[in-house]
Amino acid sequence: MGAARKIIKRRIDLTEDSFVELSVFEVPKPLAGSKHSFKYRLAYVVSKVCVMRYDNEVGKGDHKHVGRREFSYDFVDVDTLLDDFFAEVERMNYDGANN
Repeated sequence: MGAARKIIKRRIDLTEDSFVELSVFEVPKPLAGSKHSFKYRLAYVVSKVCVMRYDNEVGKGDHKHVGRREFSYDFVDVDTLLDDFFAEVERMNYDGANN
């Protein structure tokens, strides 16, 4: 069985006090709880606090954390995952600017 293959691993600064951290690996076999061969963790951090995270922890499957709440996430593919994540970051920024 082969090793995990890095798809993306990077940090993107958005503002002086916010950034996203992206980590996606293709793994030899699906993690417990997932039906696909990717391990991922996408985090949105503002003022040193993770305000949103998409991940698939072993045994928990695909899900996202928004604040202190956790929701299931329907993984389609890596491109859709990134699109969904960045769309939610954008919505959070828009909502935050208008509260």
